[in-house]
Amino acid sequence: MTDLQAYMTDLGRRARAASAMIAKATTGQKNAALIAIAERIDSARETLLAANAQDMAAGREKGLDAALLDRLELTPARIDAMLEGLRQVAALDDPIGAISEMKPRPSGIQVGRMRVPLGVIGIIYESRPNVTCEAASLCLKSGNATILRGGSEALNSNQAIAQCITAGLGEAGLPADVVQVLDRPDRDAVGHLITMPEYVDVIVPRGGKGLIERISRDSRVPVIKHLDGNCHLYIDSDADFDKAVRVALNAKTQRYGTCCTLESLLIDESVAAALLPVLAAEFAEHAVELRGCPATQALVPAAIAATEQDWGEEYLAPILSVKVVDGLDQAIAHINQYSSGHTESIITENYTKAQRFLREVDSSSVMINASTRFADGFEYGLGAEIGISTDKLHARGPVGLEGLTSQKYIVLGDGHIRT
Repeated sequence: MTDLQAYMTDLGRRARAASAMIAKATTGQKNAALIAIAERIDSARETLLAANAQDMAAGREKGLDAALLDRLELTPARIDAMLEGLRQVAALDDPIGAISEMKPRPSGIQVGRMRVPLGVIGIIYESRPNVTCEAASLCLKSGNATILRGGSEALNSNQAIAQCITAGLGEAGLPADVVQVLDRPDRDAVGHLITMPEYVDVIVPRGGKGLIERISRDSRVPVIKHLDGNCHLYIDSDADFDKAVRVALNAKTQRYGTCCTLESLLIDESVAAALLPVLAAEFAEHAVELRGCPATQALVPAAIAATEQDWGEEYLAPILSVKVVDGLDQAIAHINQYSSGHTESIITENYTKAQRFLREVDSSSVMINASTRFADGFEYGLGAEIGISTDKLHARGPVGLEGLTSQKYIVLGDGHIRT
């Protein structure tokens, strides 16, 4: 056994043992740990920012692109968001032990379901050090132990956050092994983590398409994932123009490097002539490159001709594909063909069309008159998210506390026997 194999096996054994401890922890203990972690992070701001500065400097030297550097950076505002997420998770109802669907049966027994933890969750992510905090908080509150493997580019930041988590767990009387953050950058560690079903129950990858494809292909452990976020906004013939411009700009330019950023804009041909030049001028102010269909190019001469690849692309950059469509049916067909199943939105004042869009678009989040940037566990009131799943099993959309649990059947009787 190599040193790395021994290291990963030890992490797995300790996580499995810790999972039994956290599964039976009280809500009070878990909430106390979350608050203690928040206090530790709040008091360690300078340490966190200094560690992150090291990672940012190394990232620039390695030539990381702007989107990756944006994900990597910790700012005072992002630390504030981490603290707010911890407090929100502490304030959420504890799902563990909740009983639902109790029904009497003709035999006299009662049958229902109880929420239980998944066990040990392995989380593999790139760049964003705030994921360390978000993942730890959700796994902890949902009664799961977790093994976190962040990207090598964020090693210093992740270790600084991990120290705060360990200290907070200790203050609440919970074992440090409930949350373990890998302290070495070995790429082969991922291969071990995803092939340890005796120790790990679920894998959650968060990162680039290549990483997620590799994990989905090679993992011997069930995976909760999304590959990419090709999000669409459709501006209907019955759209309010002010809403359309405001929402489209926010969805694309509020942040470029997220999976819920707008990547494909569809616009009804009946309003394209009036609205597309206005939108193009606004996007030009933000230096957003437009790649359009022939009808788009006719209305916006600066637009580059879109290729077939553009319709399915997640740019994570100031680039937007634009297509003029012949009504709602064509918009829905285009979305369902090219979307990654992440998030889609319609701008319309027509109730019937809006309801059709909700029913017929097959994505994990579907919106009316709202920016795709709202597709986020924090914005949905989940406190934080472990990721956004575009799978249909076992969880779909932003994965919060309930997505990190399972259910078991419970049966209540009083000496009942089957006849």
